Amino acid sequence: MEEKIIILDFGGQYNQLIARRVRECNVYSEILPYNTTIDKIKEKNPKGIIFTGGPASVFDENSPKLDRKIFEMGIPILGICYGMQLTAYLLNGNVETAEKREYGTINVKFEKSKIFEEIGDYNDCLMSHTCYVSKLPDGFRTIASTSSCPVAAMENEEKKIYGLQFHPEVNHTKNGTKIIKNFLYNICECTGTWRMDSFAKNTIDAIKTKVGDGKVLCALSGGVDSSVVAALINKAIGKNLTCIFVDHGLLRKNEADEVEEVFTKNFDVNFIKVDAKDRFLSKLSGIDDPERKRKIIGEEFIRVFEEESKKIGKVDYLAQRNNLP
Repeated sequence: MEEKIIILDFGGQYNQLIARRVRECNVYSEILPYNTTIDKIKEKNPKGIIFTGGPASVFDENSPKLDRKIFEMGIPILGICYGMQLTAYLLNGNVETAEKREYGTINVKFEKSKIFEEIGDYNDCLMSHTCYVSKLPDGFRTIASTSSCPVAAMENEEKKIYGLQFHPEVNHTKNGTKIIKNFLYNICECTGTWRMDSFAKNTIDAIKTKVGDGKVLCALSGGVDSSVVAALINKAIGKNLTCIFVDHGLLRKNEADEVEEVFTKNFDVNFIKVDAKDRFLSKLSGIDDPERKRKIIGEEFIRVFEEESKKIGKVDYLAQRNNLP
């Protein structure tokens, strides 16, 4: 059976990047909603579980939570940012709101730990948090700190539960991929047998089997993830795929034209480009908060996509970047 890491999504902006980093370490990863049931996770038989970051606070009544029985499954767990704070909160540690948000590249001091093997005593890491762990849960110890964050990382080595207040998945964190790899190999005991080429073939075959002669509609953002999804589905079903590409005016210079050129010249696909630049920029006018901007962009993308999809007629499947077979 193929080794797998389950990534539970708490709404963070780097969730797809976490999945990609795991796969770059030759271990397959799958993103699931944070409220996935324990039984569903058991069915997946993962070698490890990663909790992503997210914009919420653990104190909020409606913030995303999960069943604390997940910590009793005996499966290694890594909580990142909000994922670490949630781990501490659910295991009866203390989480508090800091007087000042810690954001940017911060120098972090590391202690000896399996997850920090061969990365040195100090590394620059990307921090982005307002709350912090002020008291560790029983059985945990601090394994990293900064001048303003006394618990920048924590571990319960016996139960294989780890937490990082910083983001190892981003390029701003020096040796971040090495930290993820240490979690996969030193703690989850993965062997790293997964390869992208075999995954692509298996995925294309699975799409052919599932879709058959059905018609698929794909929301194409122009990013790597949705473009790969579109390419794989097109390899499987050809012209039965329709891609709606929304040009929201926030891509790099000429990127929208490049996406159109790639998909119209290299793929046998029904490609629809929607020029919505003015609509998006109008919605974003006067908005400074990055998180609010992200939500506005996401919501408006859905609205535009829904409007365009109604013009197409009946389709059998909706393709997204995280719902391939």
